[in-house]
Amino acid sequence: MAYLLPQDYTNYGLPAGTSADWVTSATALINSYCRRPDINITQYTERSRIVSGSQTVMMSYLPLAPLAPATSPLISMQGKYAWPRRGDLPVVPLLDAALAFSLPGEWSALDPTTVDFDPNTGILTLPWNLMGLPYNEVEVTYTAGLAVIGDDIKTACAQIVKNAQAQPSLNVQRSRVDTMWLQYFGTTLIDQTVQALLRPYIANRLG
Repeated sequence: MAYLLPQDYTNYGLPAGTSADWVTSATALINSYCRRPDINITQYTERSRIVSGSQTVMMSYLPLAPLAPATSPLISMQGKYAWPRRGDLPVVPLLDAALAFSLPGEWSALDPTTVDFDPNTGILTLPWNLMGLPYNEVEVTYTAGLAVIGDDIKTACAQIVKNAQAQPSLNVQRSRVDTMWLQYFGTTLIDQTVQALLRPYIANRLG
């Protein structure tokens, strides 16, 4: 779905008769730059390693947002732990018993309601498992993105179209502007203003 609708064109400095192909290509370029399939709310499944001694993990796509009001963006979770490496043994009560009766490497379901999270940073704080051992890997299915595309994304989309139309190599008479062509000129189309507008939506830890 394009981030600018025809009724938005004049509000963001584009001529009312702007071809929808320009906006569609600019939308695709934004998604590519942000390294995500869409900035609208989308479901993701992500597996992450947890640093030894830590109970936090950060999701790649922000902001975390539910598909429906009064629901959680965390849909399902599972975690697993392995035998701690020498020197990494956690200090927990009855550690010997926990290690004796545990099954390292097994995935176990986590209740998403027991996980604290910050929707803006994407940082999740995990609980300890029933055996008192910390998880070292977690798989999270969650939703992230914007329920309503804001002025920052719309402004960035319009600016990319303006930058593209100002490029002599792109300002050609045709009914369709190919996305791959725009991608080639990405470094000039996504100027510093556009980069600043899109910075909060770039995927973390990817690439």
